[in-house]
Amino acid sequence: MVSSFGQGRLDSNYPADRFGSSWIVKQVLVTGGSGFIGSHLTEALLARGDRVTVVDDESTGNVGNLATARQNTRLTYVQGSVGDESLVRELTNNVDEVYHLAAAVGVALIARAPMETIERNIYPTELILSCLRDRIQRGEAVKCFLASTSEVYGKNPKDTWSEDDDLVFGSTTRPRWSYGASKAIDEFMGLASHREYGLPVVIGRFFNVVGARQTGAYGMVLPRFVEAALTGRPLIVHDDGQQTRCFAHVDDVVSAVIALMETDTAVGRVFNIGSDDPISILGLAQRVIKLSNSKSIIEFQSYSQAYDEDFEDIRRRVPDLTRLRATIGHTLGNDLDSIIKRVIAFQQKQTS
Repeated sequence: MVSSFGQGRLDSNYPADRFGSSWIVKQVLVTGGSGFIGSHLTEALLARGDRVTVVDDESTGNVGNLATARQNTRLTYVQGSVGDESLVRELTNNVDEVYHLAAAVGVALIARAPMETIERNIYPTELILSCLRDRIQRGEAVKCFLASTSEVYGKNPKDTWSEDDDLVFGSTTRPRWSYGASKAIDEFMGLASHREYGLPVVIGRFFNVVGARQTGAYGMVLPRFVEAALTGRPLIVHDDGQQTRCFAHVDDVVSAVIALMETDTAVGRVFNIGSDDPISILGLAQRVIKLSNSKSIIEFQSYSQAYDEDFEDIRRRVPDLTRLRATIGHTLGNDLDSIIKRVIAFQQKQTS
């Protein structure tokens, strides 16, 4: 159902859709909207009929990801930082919904720059929530989606993680855990804003999202494997390759995010978002080679060679999606083979 929190206006010029004769046009802000997930979300919101403002400092995003979206007159693009208080206050002042996706990205960045990771994750979230709480206290209506991560579970030893499970981080001497810990702080702030101020907040923990426009520059494994396979270079698998992950296509993830924001019973809750179909990293490499008809070989690299001596990884990362399915009836439209084929096709198109 349509959330009661939006204050968008009725647009009789927009085509009828599943919500009735005309779509209620919302004013929406997407932070980090030129990034991989953010650009796909922006396109989906525009397709829904919304007026969307994207703000991105382009530190890890790429404005080229919005090349098609920027042809739409309902998109406003702002090159700027969500750490800029005056800018954030201006951008959040009149919107109906905020999708906060701006954050530090990727294992490689986390290992290299833990201080930057902490600062980029915590302060902007604190600032955005503060601005939205001010609006709630003025009697205005606004709703917020906070993008979190499976990294908040740390190294919880359970085979499958559910939203109320304990968060188990490693030592502070291991920079890897700075990312999960900082995103956990974001979640605490978001939930506190809901409990204490009545700010409608929905939190989504993303599990290994993949698809077109994702880059391997920050350690993302599937685009890194596909690029290597298509160029005949070795696929580099870290450690023994028996780490288990689940990969969801960005289209499925974005549809889940939007559905959660349209569902009143999702407010004030945390949701795992992704796939629950596990595969080892070695198995993923083998499947990429097969589906791309590549002659590449697989080589193994230690974590110390890839990152640093004190890097720790998580052996198994599989979400329990019971809450997501019960709340929005979510199903995945892409299995792993179709995801890999779509990423291969995108990479081939980029290099042709």
